Amino acid sequence: MSHSPVKRTARDLAILGGPKAFDERYHVGRPEVGDRDRMVQLFNEVLDRRRLTNRGPLVQELEARLAEMLEVKHVIATCNGTLALEIAERALGLEGEVIVPSFTFVATPHSLRWQGITPVFCDIDPQTHTIDPSRVEELITPRTTAILGVHLWGRPCDVESLKAIADRHGLKLFFDAAHAFGCSHHGRSIGGFGDAEVFSFQATKFFNTLEGGAVATNNDALATRVRRMKDFGFSGVDTVVSVGTNAKMSEISAAMGLGGLEDLDRVLEANRSNFEAYRTHLGSILGVSLVDYDTRERNNFQYVVIEVDSETTGLVRDQLITVLHAENIRARRYFWPGCHRMEPYASEQPGAGERLPETEAVAARVITLPTGTAVDSAAIEIICSVIRCAIENAGMLEGS
Repeated sequence: MSHSPVKRTARDLAILGGPKAFDERYHVGRPEVGDRDRMVQLFNEVLDRRRLTNRGPLVQELEARLAEMLEVKHVIATCNGTLALEIAERALGLEGEVIVPSFTFVATPHSLRWQGITPVFCDIDPQTHTIDPSRVEELITPRTTAILGVHLWGRPCDVESLKAIADRHGLKLFFDAAHAFGCSHHGRSIGGFGDAEVFSFQATKFFNTLEGGAVATNNDALATRVRRMKDFGFSGVDTVVSVGTNAKMSEISAAMGLGGLEDLDRVLEANRSNFEAYRTHLGSILGVSLVDYDTRERNNFQYVVIEVDSETTGLVRDQLITVLHAENIRARRYFWPGCHRMEPYASEQPGAGERLPETEAVAARVITLPTGTAVDSAAIEIICSVIRCAIENAGMLEGS
């Protein structure tokens, strides 16, 4: 008498082979540490000077070097990227509604909602994963004051189409460039597009300052307002000319950043090499597609993103995530389930998902895989072998 194969959970499948593939090292976003000797030297200089904050010499040096790298007139460093977004929005005079993708980190719409501005979620292009300009115009109302694009995975938005729409309707245009430090669009560094571009230098980013961020702009007046707003509205000693907050970057964070700049090429080369290794090992796995980079542009290769086609693979994305996690491969669902399904937006805009079909589809099939200097080609081969094994054995899983 024949017997049907025993159905198992995804976690069961992962551990059938015995010991886990890895210890806890392999996860998305493990922080990079740059030139340690240079950082220690700079830390000691900070302590010797006892100038710890208030736009000290290291913050000024970092701002100048970043402005040169990004090919912009002004870079204003902040203590984190979220406050950089909020200050840019205030400095731009935004109110009412701002059109923004839902497929982004929740800090993007939160920066608006925190200030009483309504984020209006726009669908994305399923190929680029960035805001779809063809869907923006239908969302514009008399209350719309700006478009906020997000350069996702270091891949730029369709800047030209968004600018044309913004110009046609008299809207501000700015960008969340948290993923895009060191990247380019049509050969031009991301940083100088729109009215402003905002970067995050949080610990998990390609370039980090422990915690930090920056507003980049070519607009002199806007830069002046941002500088004042991030320092309580001061325009000089004892002179306050506007409402402001405390978003200053510390000298220690600037030292971390300056040391990181010295080592950026090494991190970039590791990311590039890892990406090519993934391309090699994932290429023959049916139903798994690697989100590619435009080789004509500068890229930081920070994110290794795959899409899982459940019809081809026989397993859904979350089953594959469970298998990877059981092997201590800290893959992530980005940006699931979409900001429109998080609070307060899910309650305030309960029908938003109906106009965001591509966002929901992409959010359900995307996985980011480990990369950075903590990962090597041997590890990548094992990671891809686990993915292959999971797909080849998908029929053994419950619900298959």
